[in-house]
Amino acid sequence: MFTGIVAAVGTVSAITPAAGGMRMQVAAAALDLGDVAIGDSIAVNGVCLTVVAHHGRSFEADVSHETLRSTAGFPAGAAVNLEKALRLADRLGGHLVSGHVDGVGSVARVAALGDNRLLAVAVPPELARYVARKGSVAVNGVSLTVNEASAAEFSVNLIPHTLAASNLGTLTAGDRVNIEVDLIARYVERLSAAP
Repeated sequence: MFTGIVAAVGTVSAITPAAGGMRMQVAAAALDLGDVAIGDSIAVNGVCLTVVAHHGRSFEADVSHETLRSTAGFPAGAAVNLEKALRLADRLGGHLVSGHVDGVGSVARVAALGDNRLLAVAVPPELARYVARKGSVAVNGVSLTVNEASAAEFSVNLIPHTLAASNLGTLTAGDRVNIEVDLIARYVERLSAAP
């Protein structure tokens, strides 16, 4: 589990094709890897990945074909949001994020709002139904509060700190982003459908 509070922005430094997908190396930038062990989870742009190797200021993770198919992907050189898994003693500053991306959205527009930015994201109908005004959503692993929601898109406000501390400040119209809807919305639907 994660909180959606980005700890650092790293870079996809190398990609090696593999039979099951690919192995990716991530330069971790300011993310402290001192307490990271093989088998630990790190969210990379909101995708929970297992550390299979780490050395110095970087780590490696295997990425399956299914993960590549159901996310915005990890191109070499891309800036990626990083967060280590939540420990039970940690503060929950954002919202509970599983790191299991529900789908991919597309940036519909970005507009300046003083020092802030409005980010509107188009989402498929099967995801839009889980996004509610004033609810939580994770975009590229960043916990955000929804300002407005419709059947086709939602909008969020990005404050200066979020713009500086994540890769969301570099987004432009047409960019693909990983979306994880609020866990509670999925469970409410499941419970309400139960016989």
